[in-house]
Amino acid sequence: MKITRHPNNPIVVPGLFEWRKVTVFNPAVIIDNDKFYMIERTAGSLTPCKNFLGLLESDDGVNFTHVKDEPIVTPDMLGFPYGSVQDPRIVKIDDTFYLNYALRPCAMNYYPTGAGIPERSIPTYPDGWGEKEEHWLTRSGIMTSKDLINWEYLCDTTPLEINDRDNILFPEKINGKFALLRRPEEYVGEAYGTEKAAMWISYSDDLINWDEPKLLAKAENMSWESKKIGGSTPPVRTDKGWLVLYHGVDSETVYRVGALLLDLDNPEKIIARTNNFIMEPETYYEKFGFQIPNVIFPTGNVVKDGLLYIYYGVTDTAIALATVPLDDLVEYILNEPQ
Repeated sequence: MKITRHPNNPIVVPGLFEWRKVTVFNPAVIIDNDKFYMIERTAGSLTPCKNFLGLLESDDGVNFTHVKDEPIVTPDMLGFPYGSVQDPRIVKIDDTFYLNYALRPCAMNYYPTGAGIPERSIPTYPDGWGEKEEHWLTRSGIMTSKDLINWEYLCDTTPLEINDRDNILFPEKINGKFALLRRPEEYVGEAYGTEKAAMWISYSDDLINWDEPKLLAKAENMSWESKKIGGSTPPVRTDKGWLVLYHGVDSETVYRVGALLLDLDNPEKIIARTNNFIMEPETYYEKFGFQIPNVIFPTGNVVKDGLLYIYYGVTDTAIALATVPLDDLVEYILNEPQ
């Protein structure tokens, strides 16, 4: 599968403002009125690693500039002054933008090793913050906006007593219901039908009350999915099904990318799935960085003139872009060489 990395990669890097001077990664991206908008995950420090969301714009999807010189979403806005807001994904339904996010009520310290997962420690926060177990779990939620700048909290999409990330809305209702991908890390074991953290799907009539999730996809190829899998980018409607990019993590914590096609009317049905990864860390910026090496983590994709733009975080340090003709990727998923 020929996926082309942009020659200007990484296209968005840390710096410029205090709240993003250390790292930028894992962006949400959407096209609105023929302009590309990116919501970046940033940090001004690794100790503690408090994350913010900033807004950028671009006419060509490559050269981005900031809309504002301050974050558009902070954990403080959500009531967590020592927290960390992470990994946005965005869709637009009717005239409203919906932003999925992950939130840790208290941010941890990270000490990069240069050779694997960073070492961590728990900071001491005032006023009782950090004293409850739930302060260190990751919850997920949705915010809404009409203009991409002013955001309002809508709901939590996951229980507060578990770690649940990679929550991603479908960009339209299906059979009159909102549909949501999830990755509850505690839903493992015989009772859940999966031994590793996996992809689940849930539905809602109102975005507030969500049905119990159903298992959608679990790790199958142990060579590159042995630790866990999770949703990556918002589903893209094609005439062959919903295209969903997902990430797989192996025993060495290398992040790679696979792809699914889901039935348009019943997204619980997998039409096709890549057995092999379609992207893995290859370039220096995908292998070496400030935090976790060997990471490709897509969180945004858009289609323009038949080309799928894939925006992905690299080594939790910067943001890169790759492109592929949408029809070529769909055809590959359906007829992957064995």
